[in-house]
Amino acid sequence: MNTVEKRMHILERLAQISLVLNSTVRLEMLLGHVMDAAAEITEAEAASVLLWSSQTRELHFAATTTVQRDQPLIGQTVPLAGSIAGAALQNNQIVQVDDTAGDPRHYNQVDQENRFQTRSLLAVPLTYQDRVMGVLEIVNKRALPWTDADREYAGILAAQAAVAIERAQLVDALRRANQELNELDQIKNDFIAIASHELRTPLAVILGYASFLQEEAEGEMVEMVGKVVASGMQLRRIIEDLTNLRYLHQSAGELKRARVPLAELIEEAVLDVNDMAEAKGHKLDVALPEARITVEVDRIRLAMALTNLLNNAVRFTPENGHIQVRTEERPDEVWVLVSDSGIGLEADQLERVFERFYQVEDSMTRHHGGMGIGLSIVRALAEAHGGRVWASSPGLGRGATFTLALPLAESSLMA
Repeated sequence: MNTVEKRMHILERLAQISLVLNSTVRLEMLLGHVMDAAAEITEAEAASVLLWSSQTRELHFAATTTVQRDQPLIGQTVPLAGSIAGAALQNNQIVQVDDTAGDPRHYNQVDQENRFQTRSLLAVPLTYQDRVMGVLEIVNKRALPWTDADREYAGILAAQAAVAIERAQLVDALRRANQELNELDQIKNDFIAIASHELRTPLAVILGYASFLQEEAEGEMVEMVGKVVASGMQLRRIIEDLTNLRYLHQSAGELKRARVPLAELIEEAVLDVNDMAEAKGHKLDVALPEARITVEVDRIRLAMALTNLLNNAVRFTPENGHIQVRTEERPDEVWVLVSDSGIGLEADQLERVFERFYQVEDSMTRHHGGMGIGLSIVRALAEAHGGRVWASSPGLGRGATFTLALPLAESSLMA
């Protein structure tokens, strides 16, 4: 192979490495390819990558060429002071040694432990955005001395390896962060479940006695006990919201589907909110769909979604308001529309109202209550059923309409 052919082969090899680096984020595989290429291109016996640990202030072997993989090199440490790799890292410069026996910086303990003899060495810093993260070592060149071409190609490979390491470390950090978040989320859910359960029993006792007192109360006591009952009911709704947090991550596989007349689900939801609507003097207009309109859903979950939509309308509509529930049949789905004469929404709030814990009002001045998760649960449950939900409003103070779209059951499609 003449000089031109050899150079072309090396360039092709470098191009192959670039393709490999862009095709995977598995660090061990990436560095393995880089190490094999480094030894091949420089006509050396082996190559390794050592990474720097700022905690232990040592270098450790992170990857080696195929020829070295039977040796327990991975994880072995090399000190910063008293090693050729350490000198390359500290000075951020390539260090070339043609005879390690005559170089006092050579750390030969690794050779002794692995029954390997390092005779010559080329150490190249791994640098990413001015940060030195480790060293690429190429050992035992077959035909000394190391050449300018060796240093050039080793520098290119070191740059490629540095990018691969940085990307893989970022992916690993993201994976670990996600795992920690999931664990924290589970702890939060467990705590909420326990706290909600522990609050239910004393609250039930309080509401029971308060309701009894309300029936027996006279004069000023009627209003005072009424406030206790109202506050207890509000606390019960908060506990229910806390309990329902788990449905934010509801998946389709967790649903217990059955074919249900949509009218029945709407009636259940209306019944759930009727007392609260009457207490605020709202007029509820409900137009039920025909009995033939059925949906294949988890009855409990979808009833909850519809109840949340109605709760939202009742809560954000001032006293003596008007709330309308109607349906529209489409070619392959049915829409449930809940309209109110409430506080309305601005254009930039139409999507945000479905975000977890989003509050339409300022947290310090709001007076409608709620945790801001009801509509988030509606969206999660709608999507789990293969449906969707969206909001529309002509503007602040002009009410809003929330539309829940659900796939029709096959029997409804054939009717």
